[in-house]
Amino acid sequence: MISNWQDFLTQQGARIAEDRVLDFGKPADELAAAQGSTIMADLSQLGLLAFSGDDTAEFLQNQLTNDVRGLHADGAEWNGYCSPKGRMLSNFLMWKSGADTCMQMSGDIRESALKRLKMFILRSKVTARDATDENVRLVLAGPQAVAAIVEAGLPMPDGAMKTQTNQEGLTVRIGEDKFVLSIAVEKAPDIWATLAKHATPVGTAVWDWLRLSNGIPMITAATQEEFVPQMVNWEVVGGVSFQKGCYPGQEIVARTQYLGKLKRRMYLAHLDSNEAPAAGDSLFTPDMNGQASGMVVNAAPAPGGGFDLLAVAQIESVASKQPIHWKSLEGPALTLKAQPYPLP
Repeated sequence: MISNWQDFLTQQGARIAEDRVLDFGKPADELAAAQGSTIMADLSQLGLLAFSGDDTAEFLQNQLTNDVRGLHADGAEWNGYCSPKGRMLSNFLMWKSGADTCMQMSGDIRESALKRLKMFILRSKVTARDATDENVRLVLAGPQAVAAIVEAGLPMPDGAMKTQTNQEGLTVRIGEDKFVLSIAVEKAPDIWATLAKHATPVGTAVWDWLRLSNGIPMITAATQEEFVPQMVNWEVVGGVSFQKGCYPGQEIVARTQYLGKLKRRMYLAHLDSNEAPAAGDSLFTPDMNGQASGMVVNAAPAPGGGFDLLAVAQIESVASKQPIHWKSLEGPALTLKAQPYPLP
């Protein structure tokens, strides 16, 4: 986290550990605000990679799951990076900012993702760097988000998955009322103060809950190479193009799509437990003879207590209403929630 920015957030009441804002002193109230009010959160815990150079679009087109050539200067998209076996190494929100093509991903995998992608640049005219601490990044979501952004003088994109830039910063619109903001460090405190007139500052876990409640997974170090994109519904949210050319793992991803070989899907669920589930935790169902049948993708405290989570589970087990247990067959069972979007 940028040191000056960390000092500012601390002055605003933030409790910070390992580049993550834990809360602003009232975690229960902050979580309650996410259910219908407007919230804002710092995104320092997420990494940002930036690629530039004449061959950037062609290079990334040959590496990633989505259509980079179709990403316009005012556009954004979900995208991913797979191993040759079609397993996800990272997923991210991608947008363009001037000469840079940016990828925002889980902070604990940014170094490995950057190192791996650099290996394949070779003689291409591409420069890659870790841009995590170059600007302050925030997320703003809720019914007053548009009004807050307008009052702060930030640009307003005209639709979802669009971006716009002005002298105050860059705005990425990821939904009707959800925005990612990238702001120069020196301007961030004043903009924060304006946004705070409309939005409740919240800790990282609150934004995690809102993100996963909308069915958007985040690959972390604990889940790298565990899932093909379809297992985490990445094609459902628009993170995979089946019309573009080859990329690592493309044959496996395409085969999974067109031959109906998918056995696991991601579901939104709730766990009534005082112990927090973690990404990578195994899940079990009685019909799998003691073998793990799924895995926790992401989890966050739920407003009503316990935890909500994105869980990859056997499609047949869910269809036959097998109980899904956390960590072992003797562990507490998950309760599936209404899914945030239709599943194939």
